[in-house]
Amino acid sequence: MSGSVKDVQAKAELDGLLRSDALVILHFWASWCEASKHMDQVFSHLATDFPHAHFVRVEAEEQPELSEAYSVSAVPYFVFIKDGKTVDTLEGADPSSLANKVAKASGAINAGEPAAPASLGMAAGATIIETVRELARDNGSATQIKVQPGLSGALQKKIQQLIDSNRIMLFMKGSPEEPKCGFSRKVVDILKEENVKFGSFDILSDNEIREGLKKFSNWPTFPQLYCKGELLGGSDIAIAMHESGELKEVFRDHGIESIVSNEVKTAKPDNPDGISENSGLNAALASRLKMLVNSSPVMLFMKGKPDEPKCGFSHKVVEILREENVNFESFDILSDGEVRQGLKDYSKWSSYPQLYIKGELIGGSDIVLQMHRSGELRKSLENKGIIKKDTIEDRLKKLTCSSPVMLFMKGTPDAPKCGFSSKVVNALEEEGIDFGSFDILTDEEVRQGLKAYSNWPTFPQLYYKGELIGGCDIVLELKNNGELKSTLSE
Repeated sequence: MSGSVKDVQAKAELDGLLRSDALVILHFWASWCEASKHMDQVFSHLATDFPHAHFVRVEAEEQPELSEAYSVSAVPYFVFIKDGKTVDTLEGADPSSLANKVAKASGAINAGEPAAPASLGMAAGATIIETVRELARDNGSATQIKVQPGLSGALQKKIQQLIDSNRIMLFMKGSPEEPKCGFSRKVVDILKEENVKFGSFDILSDNEIREGLKKFSNWPTFPQLYCKGELLGGSDIAIAMHESGELKEVFRDHGIESIVSNEVKTAKPDNPDGISENSGLNAALASRLKMLVNSSPVMLFMKGKPDEPKCGFSHKVVEILREENVNFESFDILSDGEVRQGLKDYSKWSSYPQLYIKGELIGGSDIVLQMHRSGELRKSLENKGIIKKDTIEDRLKKLTCSSPVMLFMKGTPDAPKCGFSSKVVNALEEEGIDFGSFDILTDEEVRQGLKAYSNWPTFPQLYYKGELIGGCDIVLELKNNGELKSTLSE
């Protein structure tokens, strides 16, 4: 072997190399990632130091099949393969670790011993090595792949197939026959009024699709409406486009014609309440229910009163609304049998409590609880103008104080996305310290805002009772001095 680096353009090429008995080292890189470029120089010099191993470069975004096969979500990323099996991996810009792992995998050193100077890629020059280390400090060792932010190739393909499965595709809570939230129900009604065929997917049935679609579409809430593979938006956008006639034009421009079907039932033009004839409601009751639903921006139909709930589910929703500091009105459905039964037909929701925001049904206790935990409820309240939207500073203050010990990191404690975050997690766990965490890769506003808020430019960042302790170096120094546990328990 020449000791050079080979660029692999297809899986078949790599399969050929893997059939040999030699060590194969893959470097997954990206052209936009500076750390990848500098580590590539170290990688090339290591190829000269270890001529009996295959050094292979794979452009991660150009070879999604290979990236998926080796679970690559960040670059630079290195995979060590021997006898067809993965024996080691390395994520991030760390030349010393790369050299040691290459030497160890090739059998040049024993476990635990440092690599010899030659195997540190010293021919690359001290300047390059230091540049890589600076990039690692600034970027947290590894950089997320832009094309697939947190999504595996398989999940991305699955989502794309779902989106492409119908010319009009609605990702919603529940089904068109049984929507599980008022926003989903409204978009279903709009599509029926537009008299078009559409497919749907219940995101409550598959959490992987639910969370993956948020990243795929860069749209944090549901429902999500797609036309010919393009995201149109959520309920507010669908309503606005429908009312302006733009939605009909979009469908027409994409060659989607209205249909006449017995399965599609729309409200008659002279029925302003949108109550279908078979709903079982007379006009007087429908008018009364509409008035009740809209009698307060936030309206809760429950069993009992907020101070004296008559069921645990109603009590749960009351507590959530109070946690959100929301002013709301309520109606005790136990006090009026006509309203109790009629509202089931009006909302097409068979149980109580029922929560409405500006006349739109949100759902029952399970949906409200789920939305509360995910933050969707607060976003809906903010978007509807019910509560004032937090400034980024307000939000960061709440996040830093959300747990006595709070770690802002790349990834999660179970799956860190950079070596520095992993080291801090290990330090806290070894000291037996309970802590909360926030993945800054999931929220660019928090990621950038926290740098200014803390006057600390890199991650991870560790806080105690809302006060910044520091980053990886400070945490490890405290641990090595035996001061970490006492610092986080004062």
